[in-house]
Amino acid sequence: MKIVVESHIPYINGLLEPYAQVLYLETSDITSATLKDADVFITRTRTRCDEALLADSRVRFIGTATIGTDHIDLDYCRGAGIKVVNAPGCNAPAVAQWVLSTVAHWMEKEGIASPEGIVLGVVGVGHVGSIVARWAKQLGFDVLLCDPPRAEKEGAEGFSTLDEVKAKSHIITFHTPLYREGSLATYHLCDEAFLAEAPNLRLLMNAARGPICDNAALAAWHGDVAIDCWEHEPEINRELLAKAFVATPHIAGYSADGKRRGTAMVVEALNAEYGWEAKPLEAEAPYGGVAKVSLQQIAGSYNPLADTEMLKSNPEASNFEHLRNHYRLRPEVL
Repeated sequence: MKIVVESHIPYINGLLEPYAQVLYLETSDITSATLKDADVFITRTRTRCDEALLADSRVRFIGTATIGTDHIDLDYCRGAGIKVVNAPGCNAPAVAQWVLSTVAHWMEKEGIASPEGIVLGVVGVGHVGSIVARWAKQLGFDVLLCDPPRAEKEGAEGFSTLDEVKAKSHIITFHTPLYREGSLATYHLCDEAFLAEAPNLRLLMNAARGPICDNAALAAWHGDVAIDCWEHEPEINRELLAKAFVATPHIAGYSADGKRRGTAMVVEALNAEYGWEAKPLEAEAPYGGVAKVSLQQIAGSYNPLADTEMLKSNPEASNFEHLRNHYRLRPEVL
C-alpha cells in the first residue's frame, strides 16, 4: 500500500510507515502523475481533489486534516468509490481564540473598556461559532446567534434572523460553510448591500471561507475589518489588506492542539478502515475549548496584530503561502 501525504501536515511523520510506503510531497508536486499509484491521499485545503486529479489513480481513501471539504469534489468521490474523511471541529478553539483576541485588541484601539452593551452577531453556530458564542456570553457581550439550518431543525427560539443580526450588531463574525447555490447559499453573503443594511456595525470578521465576503465590498466599506480567509488566496485584495485592522494568512485555526486533533482524526479513521494501530499525538487542550475564559486571558494567549504586520509588510502571494506553510503553531487558551 502507498500513501501520499502533503508535507505541511504536522504530527504525522513516522506514524504510518509501519503499515505502508509513505511519500511526503509539497503541495505543488501533488499531481495526477504523483498520485497514480497511491492508495491513500492525506491532504489539506490547498489541493483540489477532483476527477482531474484522481481519475487515473488507485486512490480509494482521502483524509483531509481540516474542518472543511470545499476542496473535495464529494460527488465525484462517491461515484468513484473513494472514501472521504475530514476533521470536523479540530481547530475550533483556535479560531475562537483568533476571533475574541481580535475583538479584545479592537476594543483597546477603540477605547472600549467593557463588553457590556456590545452586540456580537455570530453567523454560523457550528463547532467554531458555538465556542465563540459561549465564550462571548461568558465575557459579557450581548450575543445573537444566526444559523438558519439549526433554527429550522431545532426551532427558532434562541436564534436570530440574518436581518436581525444586521440591524443590531456592532460586531459580526462569520463561521458558515461555503455554499455557492441553493436556498442556503453563503457565497458573497456579506456584500455591499449587507454592509449598507448594518447601521451599527463597526467590526466585520471572516475566519470561515474567503468567498463568504465580497472582498471588494469590504475594501470600500467604512468600518473595521478583521480577515483571515480571503477570496482568491494567495492573491489577496491589496486594498482590503491595507485597510484591515487584522489581516492574517488563513492561520486562525493554526494552533498546535488543532493540528494534533486534525491529524489524529484522520489517522484514527485510517486505523478503523484498515485495522492499523497507529498512535497519533493527543491534544493538550480540550476539544470544545476551555470552560472559562477572561478577555485578558484570550488577548494574552495570542496577538493577531503581530501576524498582521508580517502579512502587510510583504503581501506577495509567495509570502502569504510561506507564512501559512511555516507558521509557528501557537498554544490554545488554557
